[in-house]
Amino acid sequence: MGLALAARLASAGADVAIAYRSSREEADRAARAAREQGRKGIALEADLADPPVAAALVNQTANALGRLDIVVHLASTYRHTPFENLTDDDWARALDVDLVAAFRLARAATPHLRAAGGGRIVTVSDWTAASGRPRYTGYLPYYVAKRAVIALTEALALELAPDRILVNAVAPGPLLPPEDLDAEEVAAVESATPLGRWGGADALASVVLDLVRSDFVTGETVRVDGGRHVR
Repeated sequence: MGLALAARLASAGADVAIAYRSSREEADRAARAAREQGRKGIALEADLADPPVAAALVNQTANALGRLDIVVHLASTYRHTPFENLTDDDWARALDVDLVAAFRLARAATPHLRAAGGGRIVTVSDWTAASGRPRYTGYLPYYVAKRAVIALTEALALELAPDRILVNAVAPGPLLPPEDLDAEEVAAVESATPLGRWGGADALASVVLDLVRSDFVTGETVRVDGGRHVR
């Protein structure tokens, strides 16, 4: 999804910085995709569970690219853990990466966005969280964090509206099958999705680009799930 998003933003005229924790090869490929569009593209290592990292990442990006107009928080943890096996570390890691890092990035980015005369922040929730009820067991910290991301998005939209900083969330559903999903499970997801297919990475990228281009949508959560939530 990072690759698709980098290419889309670059094709729309944006310079792009991609942050990664361990997927350096994929991040380098995404940065290269931006450069192939004639824009700047850089990859920066960052573990967003570490409190000081968000501010350092934002400042490094602004310095490298010359300004900051858009922040997209894609980082997430997604691990199945039975309730009885959950630890404090499992809980903290999920909330730190999926929720708290989004706040830290927004806080660090705000001075740069103000200096640019406004900007866009896009967070990432989940279609189940946007539907208002959990549907799968074993993902308790993930669901709680993604549900809270929606509240964070709405509150940030209100706080930052006077600065012409628009804040929205996307809530993806079945976009890319996890690597450990067998063919039967892949088909089951397709059957449960009204549009009858997986959306692909570009489905999310196109919605993010639409939100970035809008100058009158803020505090919104857009589900990108092929209609999964209505079934």
